[in-house]
Amino acid sequence: MSSVPVAVVTGSNKGIGFSIVRALCHQFPGDVYLTARDPSRGQEAVKKLQEEGLSVLFHQLDIDDPQSIRALRDFLKEKYGGLDVLVNNAGIAFKAHDTAPFAVQAEVTLKTNFFGTRNVCTELLPLVKPYGRVVNVSSMAGGLALGKCSRELQQKFRSNTITEDELVELMTKFVEDTKKGVHEKEGWPNTAYGVSKIGVTVLSRIQARMLSEKRKDDHILLNACCPGWVRTDMAGPKAPKSPDEGAETPVYLALLPSNADGPHGQFVSEKTVQTW
Repeated sequence: MSSVPVAVVTGSNKGIGFSIVRALCHQFPGDVYLTARDPSRGQEAVKKLQEEGLSVLFHQLDIDDPQSIRALRDFLKEKYGGLDVLVNNAGIAFKAHDTAPFAVQAEVTLKTNFFGTRNVCTELLPLVKPYGRVVNVSSMAGGLALGKCSRELQQKFRSNTITEDELVELMTKFVEDTKKGVHEKEGWPNTAYGVSKIGVTVLSRIQARMLSEKRKDDHILLNACCPGWVRTDMAGPKAPKSPDEGAETPVYLALLPSNADGPHGQFVSEKTVQTW
């Protein structure tokens, strides 16, 4: 078993994820894994970084596929006895002009951005070693969507005692409400992406609380962050930030020094803790 520290970035064959991997290759003192759904795209991305003289490894991961998640879990357990840095970056967004019905957009977006991310955490968080760092890439879109929720939903999402099961119930309800065409009446905003990122941020707050309760002496720090509006396939060419600039806050959180006692359980943007 290797005693080398190990970092994993999900959805990292392009965009912000690719830039996060590149930065970790420069700054993280261990093995860095680029992951992608499609092995050929993943290997292509690895080759690009190797051409830059960086040392990077590849492992297949489709966060929509529980079997793929478990395969990565077993690999990390066997080869490294766990992991030190996990960046949950994989996510999707429909384009503004997409004609898919809102209920379809809601189901598909939540399936990856919330449920897929949660499944990765369920399998990989128990593997995170003492002084490990976990970063869930969320979005300011979540904060904006939160402001457009009913007061009742806002209270639930801001609660310091909400459980993971209760959050899952709410995320499931959003999808069901869109199918019935009652989501607005039920206090939800008109953004599937925004709601999925509310889910990621609240999930992060819950997970951090659980780590503090159950593994206090392990000094693991877990946060959600917003990379900003970044020029990627997802956000389009008009965004002000380059992918490397978008990677700055996620990388900062992934590399918090071992003597840091925070941030933890926070939503961070531009390396600054934001009010949720």
